[in-house]
Amino acid sequence: YPKRDLSRPNFLLKQTYSLIKKGWGKDLIEKLEIRPLPLISTFFTSAFMAEFFQYPGEIFCIVCDADISRTWAPLHPKKSKIKYFVPTPRVVERLKLYGVKPENIFLTGYPLPEIHPEILKENLGSRLLNLDPKGKYFKRYSVLVKKYLGDLPKKPNHPLTIMFAVGGAGAQKEIAIKIVKSLKKKIRAARVKIILVAGIRKKVKEYFEENIGESRAVEIIYEKDITDFFQKFNQALSKTDILWTKPSELSFYTALGLPVIIAPSIGSQEDFNKEWLLQLGSAMIQKNPNYTHQWLFDLLDSGWFAEAAMDGFIEAEKWGTLNIKNIISK
Repeated sequence: YPKRDLSRPNFLLKQTYSLIKKGWGKDLIEKLEIRPLPLISTFFTSAFMAEFFQYPGEIFCIVCDADISRTWAPLHPKKSKIKYFVPTPRVVERLKLYGVKPENIFLTGYPLPEIHPEILKENLGSRLLNLDPKGKYFKRYSVLVKKYLGDLPKKPNHPLTIMFAVGGAGAQKEIAIKIVKSLKKKIRAARVKIILVAGIRKKVKEYFEENIGESRAVEIIYEKDITDFFQKFNQALSKTDILWTKPSELSFYTALGLPVIIAPSIGSQEDFNKEWLLQLGSAMIQKNPNYTHQWLFDLLDSGWFAEAAMDGFIEAEKWGTLNIKNIISK
């Protein structure tokens, strides 16, 4: 605010196009156009390259944040054929201000892993039992829970599980160790399980192993191959109760019914993701990780985490992948 024409290109966008005009990306597009399938990019640069070098197929760009800078829209947005899949209404309005034609903007939600609706409900139902140990949330909102999930199971199918996911470059791995040390008594007593996500970063995995020692209740997710990693990560989510991470693209996983503890953001785009999460009511800013054993269980006993899980599940769009598939197929 105030709403205004923001279509004027910024310096970074001009620099990007300057490189493209010199041939950056031409070889890539020439290889792709041999079989001109719909081109789906999760970053703007390759979409710009495809349009500049006249890729014959359709060009789609998936936005992966709750708000975006002018750099995401092309140099001449009103003439562009690039179509955008966006996760939030905020991004829809932002692209319009940047000059992108409304017919080229599709509000799809974020492309989350595809999970059958009934399995999604089962996962959340079991999760709520761990997140509401005193039954305070269920006592107040049992009608709401039954409406969306049906009858809950009699007991959870896993112990209270917290997943801490570091950034792609291994950012904030030190926070993970503080969490484990704070919860060590509860971990030893099998009251809590911790999952540390190292991604495809071997050094992060080794850092975790060096600092946590031997503990069967602390699982490290690491794979050399990124496809194998995503598969393992998605499987672990079904038995995760709380997601603790910086507000990156993982923010949108709250739509699966995951309450989020927000680690410090890195970059302005993550500030906007944090704002989006807080507006949904499905997340909280982390408190001192050295005292996790105190504040986390106070919040559990109050039923707050259960409420956050339901807020994310109800309010956030969870069928982005299906929506994108449907649009492309047409």
